[in-house]
Amino acid sequence: MKAVEVSKEEVLDFLRLELISEIRSVSFAIELFEKKYSKKFDEFEKAISGHKENYEEWDDYVEWKAYQETYKDRVEKLKELDNAEDIKIIAG
Repeated sequence: MKAVEVSKEEVLDFLRLELISEIRSVSFAIELFEKKYSKKFDEFEKAISGHKENYEEWDDYVEWKAYQETYKDRVEKLKELDNAEDIKIIAG
């Protein structure tokens, strides 16, 4: 098998692009919920906790919360990647 050479910068660029793509995709989903309910997530979370359970709202809440957590996670990973001093590539 022929060896493939990849620079550390190319790996970092690929990882950055992958994270940015995920962040954009998740951001789009979050924007759809914000438009649907005309609220930010925190406002929506408070609003649904104060009234009788509505299954559609509850389902949206669970999904929206997952998007919020995914967004935060990916942004944090992007920051970690940007601040990484050492990159170790493990052959699979």
